[in-house]
Amino acid sequence: MDRTTISFIGGGNMARALVGGLLHSGFSPERITVADPSPEQQRALADEFGVSVTGDNASAVRGQRVVVLAVKPQVMVSALASIRRALPASALVISVAAGTTLTTLARGLSPIQPCVRAMPNTPALYQAGMSGIVANPRVSDDDRDLAERILGGTGEIVWIDDESQMDAVTAVSGSGPAYFFALTEYLAKAGVQVGLPSSIAARLARQTAVGAGCMLAQSDLSAGELRRRVTSPGGTTEAALKQLMDHGFEALLQDAVEAAVRRGRELGAT
Repeated sequence: MDRTTISFIGGGNMARALVGGLLHSGFSPERITVADPSPEQQRALADEFGVSVTGDNASAVRGQRVVVLAVKPQVMVSALASIRRALPASALVISVAAGTTLTTLARGLSPIQPCVRAMPNTPALYQAGMSGIVANPRVSDDDRDLAERILGGTGEIVWIDDESQMDAVTAVSGSGPAYFFALTEYLAKAGVQVGLPSSIAARLARQTAVGAGCMLAQSDLSAGELRRRVTSPGGTTEAALKQLMDHGFEALLQDAVEAAVRRGRELGAT
């Protein structure tokens, strides 16, 4: 990928995560351009990463091998219109916008444009992300390799064969970090309710979440098996988990994921 040139349309958090991952893997900043309408954002990106910046989307994509669309779904149609004429026909387009379908990309660009739809999550900012990705038929093996290298710099990736599953990917891993943040937040609040100082409760909950995540990352055991191994019969953990299950914890989480799937479909239909 040493000679590959990449442009980002949008310079927000996800673009910064991907740029940081590329640089961390040894990619040259001279081969990266970021287009963003905000002069302040442009200066920040240039200062932090040493990449080229511009406010003109069309000029950013001319002659580029890869174009990453890192804009909000609500402005995707206008972003596609701004690059359509300047975009090379062979350029690989990678969208990281929630709900933006391959059909939307084809409609806004060209039916023959090689396009990859990706759903990264915010831990990508720390190279601990999870991305589900799906490609249209125009994407070659070389394109797939490029997509893996670009997105792999921010964590793990998984290819999805059926695009209809992408809303489920969004619901589980795209939105998923917020579920864990909420659990940590409310666990700390519960600690305060049973007598802990708020600072200590917050620290206990936070590091417990970090430690559990490390166990999941480093163990070959499933989450269910890890849960069973830390749940002693008749102990405190079993008593706590029984309360969660008796109050519909599993069903509630299922409802939450289904709500996220529905919203993803709504975004894709706009």
